[in-house]
Amino acid sequence: MRRSRKVKILATLGPASSDEAMIAKLYEAGADVFRINMSHTDHASMRALVTRIREVEKRIGRPIGILADLQGPKLRVGTFTEKSVTLKVGQEFTLDADPASGDASRVHLPHPEILEAVEPGHRLLIDDGRLQLKAEKSDGRSILCRVVAGTTISDRKGVSLPDTELPLGALTDKDRKDLDAILTTGVDWIALSFIQRPEDLAEVRKIVRGRSALMAKIEKPQAVKRLPEIIELSDALMVARGDLGVEMPLERVPGIQKQITRACRRAGKPVVVATQMLESMITTPVPTRAEVSDVATAVFEGADAIMLSAESAAGKYPVEAVATMNSIAQQVERDPTYDSIINAQRGEPEATGADAISLASRQIAETLKLSAIITYTASGTTGLRAARERPYVPIIALSPVVETARRLSLVWGTHCVVSEDATDLDDMVDRACRIAYEEQFAKPGDRVIITAGVPLRTPGSTNMLRIAYIGSDGLGGL
Repeated sequence: MRRSRKVKILATLGPASSDEAMIAKLYEAGADVFRINMSHTDHASMRALVTRIREVEKRIGRPIGILADLQGPKLRVGTFTEKSVTLKVGQEFTLDADPASGDASRVHLPHPEILEAVEPGHRLLIDDGRLQLKAEKSDGRSILCRVVAGTTISDRKGVSLPDTELPLGALTDKDRKDLDAILTTGVDWIALSFIQRPEDLAEVRKIVRGRSALMAKIEKPQAVKRLPEIIELSDALMVARGDLGVEMPLERVPGIQKQITRACRRAGKPVVVATQMLESMITTPVPTRAEVSDVATAVFEGADAIMLSAESAAGKYPVEAVATMNSIAQQVERDPTYDSIINAQRGEPEATGADAISLASRQIAETLKLSAIITYTASGTTGLRAARERPYVPIIALSPVVETARRLSLVWGTHCVVSEDATDLDDMVDRACRIAYEEQFAKPGDRVIITAGVPLRTPGSTNMLRIAYIGSDGLGGL
């Protein structure tokens, strides 16, 4: 099954979409990658979901990517004697190390790292910013705050700290246990939540040791400030607009989304735009006009993938949400302004032979109006380089490694096919042309361009391109 769009769709699984039949329906509606949110999934359920996805993959015959999203540190206040209290703007309110139930003057904050790190002037946002506090004094065991906005606080509400860099590692104890379980299942991507610094990624990479690709979720101001370093150490990024919109002024989020998307495109790293894209479809069968525009904006920016969260995980219309996103993406990519916008955002290639080959293959394919760019890729690097160019023509990524094909299913424009490696150059051309013909990207008489590394089976050695005709038998010719 080939898609008629280049941006990919990432759908979150949950109570509304956890059985095999529904997963198959979501794939048929347009989902390319499935997300498992470890905030709401235990190990047994996670393994069951992976098994069901792989059964769907086997039945459909196409590589399907799986993303496991780690919860990350969840910072929450303690409890109140009356379950909740009402505060007044301007009053003092204290967060402290005392485990006693809270009242209108104080509450327990069971996170000594926050008590030690917050400094006067720092903001503390409670319950997704519904209550805003500003620190006035801090002694390492308590923080005296002033209420800036909002009036209500209740048991176990979350705490966000946009001005404070916490001395926390990337992984909580729960994350470590989840990560160990995830790595035994062969999940393709692991998303890291609430990272603040590049070192967070380095810590996880030592544990993963190449068994999965790492996606950094950008949802804290500290991560935005160190974006180039984080991109360097990541395999992909996610613009997690929900928490980012809590910790930063909402009006800054669209600009940051564009900055991250363009920085990832320049670096050749996949980027996912996520959160509240079709939020109203949790309860209604059609989206708002603003949501349609939001999805379209991400597609026009050249994001590799767009993501559904609760819409597909817990909503009433999961299949309709995926189908709607698919329809929006198809229409945007047919828009007469789409190609010119994508072309205007292209970055300069790096000064390497492999990047020069990828650039040349795009230019030749577009100049000669070829039917497809076909890349042989064992590690996925050649496929990423081809996608970085954002060519007008389709990219067929051939890999003998099923894990590589699954990871590339997240990447813009790549149609991934698991294929045995070529035995020689003639076999390479014939195999590429036959697959282009069988996958309905080309017909007899059409031409395609093939990129690969010579000698064959040498990772990272892309150094050859070749134009071939599709013969009447579906095989290639000069």
